[in-house]
Amino acid sequence: MAGRLHGKRALVTAAGQGIGRATALAFAAEGASVLATDIAPEKLAGYADALIATRALDVRDEGAIAALADELPALDILFNCAGFVHHGTILDVSPDEWDFSFSLNVRSMYLVVRAFLPKMVERGTGGSVINMSSAASSIKGAPNRCVYGATKAAVIGLTKSVAADFIAVGIRCNAICPGTIQTPSLDERIAVQAARAPGGVEAARRGFIERQPLGRLGTAEEIAALAVYLASDESQFTTGTTHVIDGGWTI
Repeated sequence: MAGRLHGKRALVTAAGQGIGRATALAFAAEGASVLATDIAPEKLAGYADALIATRALDVRDEGAIAALADELPALDILFNCAGFVHHGTILDVSPDEWDFSFSLNVRSMYLVVRAFLPKMVERGTGGSVINMSSAASSIKGAPNRCVYGATKAAVIGLTKSVAADFIAVGIRCNAICPGTIQTPSLDERIAVQAARAPGGVEAARRGFIERQPLGRLGTAEEIAALAVYLASDESQFTTGTTHVIDGGWTI
């Protein structure tokens, strides 16, 4: 099926790589007019070939977010994808690391939704907000994911709150909760863990794969396909939900 998002305007954060990039491309392939943003503008190269506009954006910069929201017309789709995965228990995470994780993983979503929601409401034709959470959240505790799990649980709470407050004006808000997905971010985490433990990169990667009952990692494109569904009119009866897509990890 093509054209599922025809005529819709979408903004994607953290679109430079991984799930954000796959989703921006998937939105455009389904007919949406997409603005792909990232804190690292060099990662946005190549989008012109897909007719996708790009913009450098730090999702922790309240002023930059507000300026962009003032500049753009009302969105139909807002995909909050920016995030950071801290490795460690509560004894490993410093107060500064705790604050940074909440700033990037939660406060950024608050700032972005708060900035773009008023025009969506004022237009009066509804819209879809999609927030990136994780199966490692209030859904499941994961070893060495203390602050990450806490932030992603907060994202679920934020998602449900927005859904409840704006359902009457047609704004839907849903969270995607992946398991382990093959992305550049995962490769970076594997490299860090390989430096700390025996077995190197191969052993570290095997550990991630073995915790997935399906026996493989997920792909960014599989998450993007779910995001397309949540962005489309096919999901008009869906709001306030946590969509777990984790290869059976939480069974």
